[in-house]
Amino acid sequence: MNKSELVDRIASGTDMSKADASAALDATIDAIVEAVAAGDAVKIPGFGNFDVRENAARKGRNPATGEEMDIAASKTPRFKPLGKFKDAVNS
Repeated sequence: MNKSELVDRIASGTDMSKADASAALDATIDAIVEAVAAGDAVKIPGFGNFDVRENAARKGRNPATGEEMDIAASKTPRFKPLGKFKDAVNS
């Protein structure tokens, strides 16, 4: 499913116009991205949690040369499905 198909489903399920459904989806995604980027967790009951995992700096190896290299610390966004969503996928 791509974004336009998702917008169509939102519009038909809520009696919104496609333009309003697209704006609502964009606003939702923007709010989630902004909150997670700021380090906050976003919890949607029955769907899942969005949060940030921090990866510490570490040593690694270049697979082409075998040379040891430093890998910088980084942050990775994470989604953990919960409840109804997890059950729907597993059934």
